[in-house]
Amino acid sequence: MKLLPIGWVCLLPIVQGLAADPAPSLVISPSRPSGVWQTGEKIVWNVSFAGGNATTPSKISYVIKRNGADNVRRDQVNLNSGAGAIEAQADGPSTLLLEATASQPGKPVLRTAAGAAIEPWQITRSAPLPEDFDSFWDSMVNRMASTPPDATLEKLESGRNGVEYWKVTLKGYAGIQVRGQIARPVGGNKLPALVVFQWAGVYPLKKEWVVDRAAEGWLAMNIMAHDLPIDEPQPFYDHEASTTLNNYASIGNDDREKSYFLRMFLACYQAIEYLTQRPDWDGRNLLATGGSQGALQALAAAALHPAVTGVTALVPAGCDHTGREAGRQPGWPFWIANGGSGKPEAVFETSRYFDAVNFAHRIRCPVLIGLGLIDTTSPPSGVFALVNQLQCPREVVIMPASDHGGAKNSQAPFQTRAGAWRRAVLEGKNIPLISWNKESALPAQ
Repeated sequence: MKLLPIGWVCLLPIVQGLAADPAPSLVISPSRPSGVWQTGEKIVWNVSFAGGNATTPSKISYVIKRNGADNVRRDQVNLNSGAGAIEAQADGPSTLLLEATASQPGKPVLRTAAGAAIEPWQITRSAPLPEDFDSFWDSMVNRMASTPPDATLEKLESGRNGVEYWKVTLKGYAGIQVRGQIARPVGGNKLPALVVFQWAGVYPLKKEWVVDRAAEGWLAMNIMAHDLPIDEPQPFYDHEASTTLNNYASIGNDDREKSYFLRMFLACYQAIEYLTQRPDWDGRNLLATGGSQGALQALAAAALHPAVTGVTALVPAGCDHTGREAGRQPGWPFWIANGGSGKPEAVFETSRYFDAVNFAHRIRCPVLIGLGLIDTTSPPSGVFALVNQLQCPREVVIMPASDHGGAKNSQAPFQTRAGAWRRAVLEGKNIPLISWNKESALPAQ
């Protein structure tokens, strides 16, 4: 990693006409909107302060991290003129995370971030694929073959005209129940299926998560990540989160046959299996979708069940568990750092069987990935490692200003593309995939 000399941090012309603002903010924007550069190019982030000249801080402090892990520069930028710039230059495929703060007397510290991706199409896996990865997961799927879904359905009011709704319970792995909800348009005969997986946490499922999709024309299913009722009052889930499911991601994380994610991923498989057995499925289209932990589940489902015909995965968690081996910040659930069992080698080895990067080569259907360059929960370096292991048609939406939660509507570009995919399926058209490679990732010159 080479960075431009500190003296190259320069000042921009003074920003004219800054009006007083009761909510001051620190703004950083990349000079290249795509956020993608090639090795050797100069990266420039423009820095400005909005909120009134009278309170403009004289300087900001910042740190630049390579691959979200290692600090490569810590410095300050003078903002006496109201604006400035930070410049850097990187060698080799990587991502950069710029985190900045500004202080004002008697006011909260302002914080913001920006990112950059340098030749992300060349970011590789951080550890090799376990030799028995495929045989392990094939054996797990074969075990599920002896456990038919055996669905129990409870019909309830959907709350929306033209839509039918049920709570559903399936038999899962090792006695676990798979709990969820399903909805479909009234009178629908053969329908495309959409299965929605949930982000991390312990909480109830909202009926509209399937009802709204069913109103569009889907046979829509949504499952909980835990063996819990789906519609209890929130205090019930708060109790579970603080007791039985406290830090559930670390349960069994030193043993691949006891990991909490084993039963979670096999529940995803069972949900797909159930949908394929329904007489109202069209037999052709089955999309898996989710964000964060839900995106990880959607990818695992596609890797384990051949019926999945498309995946839309927003800021996928579970990427690059072994990232520290390559000097990168791993993604949630920060498997190795969250070890806790006193068996670091076993935790390391177990993590490899639940890494989205290692599931990638098993996926054959089109995949849409959305990632944020300032995401510290699903760091972009690990998500790029996942993308580059995919051997299927793939589309990548890079969102330079997006954190994990998509503040300030920064994930709208992904939602637009995911919506286009869904509309195409409903209209009986091919998925309108925009292929991702070096040429498509680079900005037009």
